[in-house]
Amino acid sequence: MLLSEDPATLIHHTINNFNIQPDKLAVSRIGESLSTLQQARDLRMREVESSLKKLSRQLNTLSSQHAELTASHSSSGHASKIATLDTRKFRTAKAASDAEMEAERLAQQAADLAARLQELDLQGVQGDEAARRRDVVDDEILLRLKVYRSLGIDIERDEKDGEWTRAVVRNDRKGDVHVVNMDKKFSRYFYANYFWQTL
Repeated sequence: MLLSEDPATLIHHTINNFNIQPDKLAVSRIGESLSTLQQARDLRMREVESSLKKLSRQLNTLSSQHAELTASHSSSGHASKIATLDTRKFRTAKAASDAEMEAERLAQQAADLAARLQELDLQGVQGDEAARRRDVVDDEILLRLKVYRSLGIDIERDEKDGEWTRAVVRNDRKGDVHVVNMDKKFSRYFYANYFWQTL
């Protein structure tokens, strides 16, 4: 009896009996999922390619900068510049040392000339003749001044009252110069001890 039916009807009944609608829906959902995954994968690939291109441009830029720096900075040129600066530094230090020594020499010469001038002032306008007529006190003072000068100490008087008010103590070994303002409230022994300690 089945064979007597129309083949189209038979096929239709067979399809209905299989009930493939759920399978078709599952296949449709799988297709949609595959499409969504493919879109996400394509988007991710575009992002990765964009990042890769950006990094490639940065690499090219940095490589170019590195090449320029390497070309402009030679090790031999750097060493030569350092040597030149060292030489200049040495010459500057030597010139400063020479200038300091010359300043000390000139300071000593100025002190000697000041002492000579003070000695001539003590002799007066008449020169040696008047110097021979000085009394014993003046000779004693002059002798003390010479002793002080030989030790590197210059003592100055106040022009108003003639009191000893200032002393310049030089220590050639240390290269020190001390200026002492002498006050009457301290004794001579105090200043003598101070001078010896400075020398």
